[in-house]
Amino acid sequence: MKNILLTGFEPFGGDALNPSEEIARQLNGITIARHRVEGALLPCVFGAAIKELKHQIKLHEPALVICLGLAGGRAEITPERVAINVDDARIADNAGQQPIDRPVVKDGPAAYFSTLPIKAIVQELRAKEIPAAVSQTAGTFVCNHVFYGLMHELALHQKRVRGGFIHVPYLPEQTADKPSLPYDKMIEGITLAIETAVEYRRDVKAAGGQSS
Repeated sequence: MKNILLTGFEPFGGDALNPSEEIARQLNGITIARHRVEGALLPCVFGAAIKELKHQIKLHEPALVICLGLAGGRAEITPERVAINVDDARIADNAGQQPIDRPVVKDGPAAYFSTLPIKAIVQELRAKEIPAAVSQTAGTFVCNHVFYGLMHELALHQKRVRGGFIHVPYLPEQTADKPSLPYDKMIEGITLAIETAVEYRRDVKAAGGQSS
């Protein structure tokens, strides 16, 4: 049985929890689409997060890698289209680092596109009435840092492995005035996203219902 690496982040920015961590923990060890999910936790720290991701890839030898992160303020599950080669943090990470206008990888390409079927994922989630949209930016904090680091690693050393990044909203208990999504809907949505990523080797041609 092949493995799927599913990563989440520890809480950051003063939050008590991070739904991406909870999802990765919940799905760890289960079988989805004939693949075993290996859940892993990444630190919300520039540099250290990519180092841990590379360790997990080496450990589990996955056929597919999906990294999850929290996008507070978004109302949907949002597969990311592109990772850009810049760290530009509006707040400090969990180690107190706040890089400004610094490349993720010195002399690396300007950007990498996801190799997940992002529009098919959105299509399948919406068919189950789970809010979803394609996102055109993963920001410039640790989420984008990990997304770029993942795609760079796959491009250089794991060309047969597909991967990408998906953002999830706040949980209802995290906010009173911002969009959120119940935990069971997130679990259902990410499970379906994994199934779709396994089944669709090529993406669909459709409007993405795009999120910012």
